[in-house]
Amino acid sequence: MSRRKIKRQNIVQLVLIFAIIALLNVISSFVFHRFDLTTEGCFTINPATKEILKSIDDVVYVKVYLEGDLPVGFKRLRNSIQEMLDEFRNNTKANIEYEFIDPSENSDKKTRKEIYTQLYNKGLNPTNLEDKGSDGAITQKIIFPAALLTFRNEEVPVNFLKNNPSLSSEQNLNNSVQDIEYALIDAIKKASTKEKKKVAFIEGHGELDKYQTEDAAMALSEYYAMKRIKIGGQLKSLDNVDAIIVAQPDSGFAEADKYIIDQFIMRGGKVLWLIDNIRVEMDSLSNAASTMAMIKELNLNDQLFKYGARINMDIIQDLQCAQIPINTALAGAQTKWTPAPWPYFPVIFSLSKHPITKSLDVLKTEFPSSIDTVGQDVRIKKTILLTSSKYSKCFSAPVTIRIDGLKKKPDIRQFASQNLPIAVLLEGTFSSLFNNRIPPAIVENKDIGFKSESKPTKMIVVSDGDVIRNLVRKTGDKSYAIPLGTDKWFSKIFYAGNKQFIVNSMNYLLDDKGTIAIRSREVELRILDKDKISEQRFLWQFVNTVVPILLVILFGIWFAYRRRRKYTKG
Repeated sequence: MSRRKIKRQNIVQLVLIFAIIALLNVISSFVFHRFDLTTEGCFTINPATKEILKSIDDVVYVKVYLEGDLPVGFKRLRNSIQEMLDEFRNNTKANIEYEFIDPSENSDKKTRKEIYTQLYNKGLNPTNLEDKGSDGAITQKIIFPAALLTFRNEEVPVNFLKNNPSLSSEQNLNNSVQDIEYALIDAIKKASTKEKKKVAFIEGHGELDKYQTEDAAMALSEYYAMKRIKIGGQLKSLDNVDAIIVAQPDSGFAEADKYIIDQFIMRGGKVLWLIDNIRVEMDSLSNAASTMAMIKELNLNDQLFKYGARINMDIIQDLQCAQIPINTALAGAQTKWTPAPWPYFPVIFSLSKHPITKSLDVLKTEFPSSIDTVGQDVRIKKTILLTSSKYSKCFSAPVTIRIDGLKKKPDIRQFASQNLPIAVLLEGTFSSLFNNRIPPAIVENKDIGFKSESKPTKMIVVSDGDVIRNLVRKTGDKSYAIPLGTDKWFSKIFYAGNKQFIVNSMNYLLDDKGTIAIRSREVELRILDKDKISEQRFLWQFVNTVVPILLVILFGIWFAYRRRRKYTKG
């Protein structure tokens, strides 16, 4: 073949290649598709997310305040947020708009501080970062791994960073990356929901009052229409309510009220039970060395048992616990308050993979009891949500609780019980407690429409009402709620998991579209071996920089030699 023909053939091939590339670009401008080759499906969004995104009829604008000079872990978080927003945009016909902002880019300290304050007041949580450079120098920087999402006139804060003290910083960042899709779609749901479902706190049995549940109610009001209802034997008192919260009742339930709650469940209603079966007056320990833990007569045990759970008449002690101040001064000396572990206040570090408790921050309980799951009904699925640590034990009530024992070091051998259940989720079809035993005062009413079996529904049983109780400060005649999770004695200690658990629980109970299931996605954390990085740094730098250049040079030499052999005559 002559050189002219070879040249013409090469030109034709080159033109064809460019034509194919141009055609593919034209096609790709009309048809978009991403191939997710990751094991965990990192770039495949949930069908429930797609359904919500397709229903958005206006622009969602997101300002992400994670930009600038960031450590590697936070760069990964920042890039993952951008990739998820791009994926959202591709499923909403460009109704998602976003920008990344560095809140620290202003060189003026006063201006930066004002910006930080504004972002904090809007609900964005900062983190103080210590970054160790290659030269060993440590620098501190405030960053906001968070965003503000705006839809029409609604502005919703989105905090991406998870902070479980029992996990390493790498694991917390990994959990944060896993939760990006849920955090964003949850904020979009908040901003775009037109008609909220109704959730009611039950009153009339000594439950926590509106001030003691104010912070939890405010958090839930972002999703639901909140109200308080006194049943009082009124058969229709729970009509038009989607879920109820029974928060730490202190007196017995009448059979009529139990019947109304039972039929509410039979009609598909959801319940969050926060029940203390044991009464302990913690305040009395400030004036005495001991107090009695007594059994409450709430008349709810048979009802919970029928649904599949039993709250035992005991109190859990746990070495993984909160602290309280005790007087360690000698007799007659000036009072000296010293923090001491109080095993009756277990602190929960959840490692559960369930959507309610996955990546949950630390949660505090007070005098919880153990829970047993009971019954053999295969229609009811039972899932343990919260447990004590592996160093636990429990005492049957009534029992004396003494504070002077804190001065002694606990014997770990006595804490031999592991992972005692404190909260359980029940899902399925429940049988009515009142089959063949409707209260006489109700049976005469022919318009009740008694149901002996429920629609598929859910409930959560927690053996501690203090999980939802916030502290209350009184100033004159006014009462003010202190954020849920604030420690009574050490104000700098905050248990963020309490509020998260309440919100996640209600979201799970009332989640029709299954969006909370997004939180169950797992992204495997593949951490590099730091010792090997240090030992083999030069080797891998050489492999990644010099070897590719050598390969290109060798290929060029080989190609030139082959071409010369091919086109050189005899």
